[in-house]
Amino acid sequence: MSRTAISPHAKMIDELANCSRRGLFPAAAIDEVWVNRTVSIRNAIRPILAFAALFALFALLVLPARADERAVPQSRGEVTLSFAPVVKQAAPAVVNVYASRTERTPRNALFDDPIFRHFFGDSPELRPGGPTALSLGSGVLVDPSGLVVTNYHVINGMTDVKVALSDRREFEAEIVLRDQRTDLAVLRLKGGGGPFPYMQFDDSDALEVGDIVLAIGDPFGVGETVTQGIVSALARTEEGISNYGFFIQTDAAINPGNSGGALVDMHGRLVGINSAIVSQTGSSVGIGFAIPSDMVKIIVATAKSGGSEVKRPWLGAGLQNVTKEIAESLGLDRPGGVLVTEITPQSPAAAAGLQHGDLITGIDQQPVADVEAFSYRFATKPLGSSASLTVLRNGKPLMLTVKLITAPELPRDPIKIQGDSPFAGATVINISPAVAEEYSLASAKQGVVISDIDEDSRAAVLSLQKGDVVLAVNDIKIRTTRDLERATSVQHDFWKISISRGDQVITTVVGG
Repeated sequence: MSRTAISPHAKMIDELANCSRRGLFPAAAIDEVWVNRTVSIRNAIRPILAFAALFALFALLVLPARADERAVPQSRGEVTLSFAPVVKQAAPAVVNVYASRTERTPRNALFDDPIFRHFFGDSPELRPGGPTALSLGSGVLVDPSGLVVTNYHVINGMTDVKVALSDRREFEAEIVLRDQRTDLAVLRLKGGGGPFPYMQFDDSDALEVGDIVLAIGDPFGVGETVTQGIVSALARTEEGISNYGFFIQTDAAINPGNSGGALVDMHGRLVGINSAIVSQTGSSVGIGFAIPSDMVKIIVATAKSGGSEVKRPWLGAGLQNVTKEIAESLGLDRPGGVLVTEITPQSPAAAAGLQHGDLITGIDQQPVADVEAFSYRFATKPLGSSASLTVLRNGKPLMLTVKLITAPELPRDPIKIQGDSPFAGATVINISPAVAEEYSLASAKQGVVISDIDEDSRAAVLSLQKGDVVLAVNDIKIRTTRDLERATSVQHDFWKISISRGDQVITTVVGG
């Protein structure tokens, strides 16, 4: 049998094919072929090189990475490998929050009788008390000393709070700050044990729609759980969750028990506190809301400084959303910004030169679309500095500088109303700029504000609410708490009362 002669060119191709099968490609040999051989050899090598490149890409995307090669992603492309490094960095700072309150019931006089206790004992089962109200949520450690941020609604009305860490340690916690207006609260772990793992803040304003985020919390009490999604929208307003309705929307699953948990970016930092969902079933349908970290920073800074109440800048102006009709009257091509409806004398707004009818379109070069957006931007500005307002007046733009100071306080003179009037059991305080700011009473100029209501009192039975402004009783105008005390000290068969609630004035008659 004759043997076919093998050309040097074909032999070189066979060697390269064998090298590719063994996963070896000497760069020098390839370079020599490309430089010294003919075009036909280059064409023969190209399919082999293409196959090798495809194999390398397949191995990178499909074959599992070694555990010891995992690292915090340094780019958006690397994050496709695994979220595990981000979770390992962030998860230890996320905690479970257990809050409870024992309902009070009247004490039976028999428990004071020594003969009764002699026969029936004094066991816990026989002691006076009531059912225990429970609340379950999540929280985030934001300081190594043991400061925990959670939602106000998680601990609202609760007296006993415990916090469980991811390493199974449990601590009792004290509530150091409650802020209903932002739906945020700050706890402090008791008993030492630090330094604790904590999560650093990131700039929530740097987020963009489409960014990948993780939600970490304790849904349904099953234990710490991580879900992944994207930022679905920014600056969501009019959700009715808090006074500062300016939320990050995400499709990362947020369920009952996630409230107060962390919304984390790909740097493993806190960009939001998960707070609420839109759902008809109570479970996640991919529409969740988180309070931006820039607002959370203000609350944490107040707690760190020892404050029990958050102080915010005061503008001293009434604001209104711009409707389509208002936009047309102002010559705008679309609704946007906030319209100034009134100016409080001697307020920062008045000092800055703001006028009735001005249209505020931005603050410190950040656009504002509505009242909620402006309120959020203004509230997150540091006290003691100033802010630049972009204003449209008579169709012409101008810039105004407003000082950032707190609203002035006047004597509140709190009084709890006694007797049998409709306000019995309610505590009222005088209106001042600080009170109007605290209770979001933009248009309140007279009357007194209900600051507290006793349970089972007549005021509670009549569905009066904290924040209601009492305007008149039996056609007598109420200007101070003393006026209301005098007006309710006399017995009447019928009571005609007028209160302001939100944008409504309610007048009704109730029996004496």
